[in-house]
Amino acid sequence: MRNFGNYIFLALLLLVTFFLCWYVFQALKTIVGTWQNPILRTGVAISYWLVFSVYCVLVVSTFLTIFQEKNISSRSQMILNVFLTVSITQLTVILFLFGEDLFRLARGGVNFFSASSPEDGSLIPGRRLFVSHLALMVAAIPLYSFVYGMLKGKYNFKVFREVLYFDDLPDAFDGFTITQISDIHAGSFKDPDAVQKGIDLAIAQGSDLFVFTGDLVNHTADEIEPLLDRFRGIKAPYGQYSILGNHDYGDYISWSNPLDKASNFESLKKQHQKMGYKLLLDEHVTLEKDGEKLHLLGVENWGVGFKSKGNIDKALKGVQDKDFKILLSHDPSHWDKIIKNHPNKIHLTLSGHTHGMQMGVETPLFRWSPAQYRYPQWAGLTEQAGRFLYVNRGFGFHAFAGRVGIWPEVTVIKLKKSA
Repeated sequence: MRNFGNYIFLALLLLVTFFLCWYVFQALKTIVGTWQNPILRTGVAISYWLVFSVYCVLVVSTFLTIFQEKNISSRSQMILNVFLTVSITQLTVILFLFGEDLFRLARGGVNFFSASSPEDGSLIPGRRLFVSHLALMVAAIPLYSFVYGMLKGKYNFKVFREVLYFDDLPDAFDGFTITQISDIHAGSFKDPDAVQKGIDLAIAQGSDLFVFTGDLVNHTADEIEPLLDRFRGIKAPYGQYSILGNHDYGDYISWSNPLDKASNFESLKKQHQKMGYKLLLDEHVTLEKDGEKLHLLGVENWGVGFKSKGNIDKALKGVQDKDFKILLSHDPSHWDKIIKNHPNKIHLTLSGHTHGMQMGVETPLFRWSPAQYRYPQWAGLTEQAGRFLYVNRGFGFHAFAGRVGIWPEVTVIKLKKSA
């Protein structure tokens, strides 16, 4: 039954891909239709369809390979990146053409009911040349953006800073700083030196505490091994702490037997130790400074639509409501569904998981990402009744090997006592 569903998906994928190619061809046909040389016009049309026939075959065969191998190889990843880039570019062209088509149909309706038609006798006006030119020119913007995102954007690390004020922050922790990274997805990295730039950026912040909020790997524990020594270089006076994300359990690939999967999971937990990170598994640690305390909690993954294993009540055992608490929880839906209304107040939750879908627009006046249709809190800071959530945009990348507008993030949070 599952194989039948895959074939249905592939048939629909081929149909949609062909439709996109055909619709974009309408713009190309309008442009080359003005050329005087018929051989050149025919040659361009044939070349277009030859290229996109090969493209359609590659896309379908890639998805078929992924279904069979239940894994995404480097070659499959490259073709998926091309597929996403081409599809977004095509949709940009189609947006202009569809708008023009609505106008043409409306004009055709007027011509029909008024019993009039253009001089060439056609009921529906032809396509306008300038619209096709404009569509192709504007489509160059997403094309360039996605190419840049795959080549450079995925390593365009940025520091995001927040200063948070609390009435009940212990005096000794006034000015305490935390550096957070999330979603390393080590199996996606192909350029260790580029990754080092992000690590150096985290080290340069000189924060009091370092935290990592899950998804160390894509699938298997050995993915992080080429980068172990590099991430081990991140140190903080009050320690380095980490949690698990949904990818860390090995749930997204096939295992020959349950023992192999369990062994991989145990190896992954040891990788945190090798990096010098204390992995928090539904537990808390107490940080002390000048005789005052702050509790750092960490839970296993809990997410809507994903593994929900984390137990916040277990992590809170022995922690009083009046105590100041920071929680590491990979998926922001945990905060939205449970943490923000928990009877034991958690002052700050640090999450990741969404990656901001690795594409979008962020300006001081406007923010948009496809992630917002899945997660109410998809990036940055949220507050409700004195309970804060910060969602890191991710350090690495997955599925789409690039970033467009949503850059890889190193977060620095400063805790301040309210005046």
